[in-house]
Amino acid sequence: MIAALGRIPAQGGQSPPGLLGYFSAHRTEVLHWLWWHAWLSVLPVLIGLVVSLPLGYLASRRRWAYPALVSVSGLLYTIPSLALFVAMPSILGTKILDPVNVVVALSIYTVALLARVVADGLGAVPEDVAQAATAMGYTPLQRLAKVDLPLAVPVITAGLRVAVVANVSLVAIAATIGVPELGQLFTNGFQLSSTGPYYPPIVLGIVLCVVLALVLDLVIVLVNRALTPWRRTEAHR
Repeated sequence: MIAALGRIPAQGGQSPPGLLGYFSAHRTEVLHWLWWHAWLSVLPVLIGLVVSLPLGYLASRRRWAYPALVSVSGLLYTIPSLALFVAMPSILGTKILDPVNVVVALSIYTVALLARVVADGLGAVPEDVAQAATAMGYTPLQRLAKVDLPLAVPVITAGLRVAVVANVSLVAIAATIGVPELGQLFTNGFQLSSTGPYYPPIVLGIVLCVVLALVLDLVIVLVNRALTPWRRTEAHR
């Protein structure tokens, strides 16, 4: 891909294109990378949430499970992302450029972050509310679906916001192993010029990553508001 874009020449003393000029010349590639970056950021969060819900529920109901969950999740989150990306092909039997490597690695990080958050959110449900639900005849699963999870939504969505922003940042590192996403702009900025960093693609990559993180964060905030209508009612009292 980098070879196809070519190096930035200095033709007749002419300056290389600036930020807008670079985006205009490579709009198709940049939008393709933006789409892949968003997909590789969001999919692991969805997978991680699905895995974290039962783990967090178990840890909130079994005292012995919570310390183990905290220890294991903390250990997993300390693994360097680049090392994990490189190790994934050997673990999964995939090719080095397969996006599955990034999805699985970031899903591990997301579970490491969210499992404890889910456990804390479910554990923070007031005891009198839980007892009232049990007295009304709710089974444990009914109480989880209709009482515990709705009340834990603000805590869980706060964790989701952190996970999404972290993933947007971590996905960019995958460009160093050849996975096409916005991180490609950073590598291009350092490789397209023989006289030093070429800043337009680097700045463009930073701006798009920040905008993407803000948009995804806003989506989670709106989902949180939609799932917790009673909080708006309380705020207006």
